[in-house]
Amino acid sequence: MSVNTSTCKTLTCQVTAVEDLTPDVFRVALAGRAEAMQHAPGQYLELKLDDDTWVPFSIASADRGDGTLELQIQHWPERENSRRLRQLLQVANQLTVRLPSGVCVLDGQSERPLLLIAAGTGFAQMKAIVEAALRDQPQRPISLWWANREHRDLYAEDLACQWAQQAEQLSFHAVTEFPLTEPLAAGERIHHHQGRVDLVLESQLVKALEKTLGTPEGCDIYLSGSPGMVYACVDVLERLGASSERMFSDVFAYAPRPH
Repeated sequence: MSVNTSTCKTLTCQVTAVEDLTPDVFRVALAGRAEAMQHAPGQYLELKLDDDTWVPFSIASADRGDGTLELQIQHWPERENSRRLRQLLQVANQLTVRLPSGVCVLDGQSERPLLLIAAGTGFAQMKAIVEAALRDQPQRPISLWWANREHRDLYAEDLACQWAQQAEQLSFHAVTEFPLTEPLAAGERIHHHQGRVDLVLESQLVKALEKTLGTPEGCDIYLSGSPGMVYACVDVLERLGASSERMFSDVFAYAPRPH
């Protein structure tokens, strides 16, 4: 799957909303020239903090055609760039961005079922992929697995459950290391698993997929999270028969495994 990244542009965007989703995650809405804001589902942009510092964030929305997009940002008070960005967003109504970047994008020519695995704000990338797939390939089966430490970290739980309730081809699997504080929304395609995501996949994935997606071997698989999480899942998926050629992650580009 090839993506042309030579069209990356630098532009000034309007900040149209900043909203806390949890105490640690916030949503940023940006608006710019429609043609300059075009991107493929799964790509990311970079925000400028100063002339030498650009920070990347997955674009959390499929291309809407109107120049608007969404980011979902984890706030790390102990990290300087995160603290600087949060302070900047409190006072700035404009940001300089560079986009689009990244080759981990939805393959719209494929009809293979989608297996999407995210941890934390890695959900942002999967949100864009889900939106595009539901819009452009409404018959394509999707199994979305979203891992977090605890229930409160599922900051878009309502949206993911809504997808599973309304779209017959989509199932949502929430994975938390600690027990839920209350049940997830009702729905036959809404599931919860407790444990570390790679161990949950090893014990639950094949059984979960057999009714809807078949086997991991037949899926296009997208992964988003830390390098440790992604590679732990890749190891499990390969043991379960998944094809490495049909696994996609930005981690493969910025943190490749040594050969």
